[in-house]
Amino acid sequence: MNQAISRIVIIGAGQAGAWAAHTLRQQGYGGMLSVVSDEERVFYERPPLSKQVLAGDMAPAALQLFSDEAINAMHIDWHKPARATAIDPRGHVVTLDNGTELAYDKLLIATGSRARVPVREWLSLPQVFTLRTPEDAARLGERLAPGKRLAILGGGWIGLEVAATARAKGVAVSLFELGERLCGRSVRPEVSDFLRDLHREQGVEVELDCGLLELVATDQGTLRLLRDGQQLLEADAVVVGAGAEIATELGRDAGLDVAQGLVVDEQGRTSDPDIYAAGDVAIHPGLGFCIQSWANAQNQAISAAKAMLGEDSPYRDEPWIWSDQYDCNIQILGIPANGDSRLVRRQVGDRQHAFIYLDGEGRLESMIAVNDARLVKLGKRWLRAGTLLPAEQLADPAVNLMALKP
Repeated sequence: MNQAISRIVIIGAGQAGAWAAHTLRQQGYGGMLSVVSDEERVFYERPPLSKQVLAGDMAPAALQLFSDEAINAMHIDWHKPARATAIDPRGHVVTLDNGTELAYDKLLIATGSRARVPVREWLSLPQVFTLRTPEDAARLGERLAPGKRLAILGGGWIGLEVAATARAKGVAVSLFELGERLCGRSVRPEVSDFLRDLHREQGVEVELDCGLLELVATDQGTLRLLRDGQQLLEADAVVVGAGAEIATELGRDAGLDVAQGLVVDEQGRTSDPDIYAAGDVAIHPGLGFCIQSWANAQNQAISAAKAMLGEDSPYRDEPWIWSDQYDCNIQILGIPANGDSRLVRRQVGDRQHAFIYLDGEGRLESMIAVNDARLVKLGKRWLRAGTLLPAEQLADPAVNLMALKP
């Protein structure tokens, strides 16, 4: 460990910030560790917000990543709720919105992302919701009762998970997607079709290529959805799930290299050798784009924390995200397939599906598996080993794929 490092600052207290702080202490760092959080609640995970928390099956306290005792043992210099407003790389100082200045030897930016809202004025309407905090989930959950109608703007993963949770509570759901298909940035058309059919089977009204919509509040406390001046429906609540904005402004204003997110190497190091980034805000060093998943946030932060202390710990994990919708656990492994990939479809029974994409030589590029976690675990090994895979055996439900171990 570099003994000259006595002051580390982490901006952000979500999944990435939490695991960075935990790793620093686990690796023996005993210096000042300051964490800046714009929320009072810290070190919690977000994936259950659209599922168990929104359904009322999980209390917000259960989201916490570490016990109170473990967090206290980290001896963190907390600054919450507070927002970092500027980074001075030359002076090695972070300035907060309350005027506090935090000096650092090493700095980690873990500011994540925020919900994209196409029309900012919508946020002033009490019937409009985004889903980023337990408080958001609690407020939305109060409006999800049998007989109510929910409109969802955006057919990405958050929108689909909210739709599934709301339908399970007996809520009528209408989902509007501006694009031609669901989850268009992360899956191929055949998977989009599967998702569309899955939700329509559960009673969700799905409208694609919906055009620009307008929201108008009524005297009855509902919202009217209009298109070209014509009313489409009246809803008790509207969830905006129109993607995420990567919170790169701190790094950009500090002069760091920015692409889709903050540009980092395999150690999580930005263009400034004393500033690191991890999680949603940082690009995946091997892929060149940001990956919004808890696994990426956790593991990239662990690598960055170790690198801060002088350990060679490159981050090279393959992308992996998952989603629970109705009785389907959907896992996505690898980068989105391109048009030249060969698709192999595998189905075992009624509810176990897989979309497997191979390159020209028969090596795995990516897969989407529905209710088949074992296949995903095997797929990770195939990816790392570059295993040549026979398409005919992959497609045959009678074949035990464990025989294709790398």
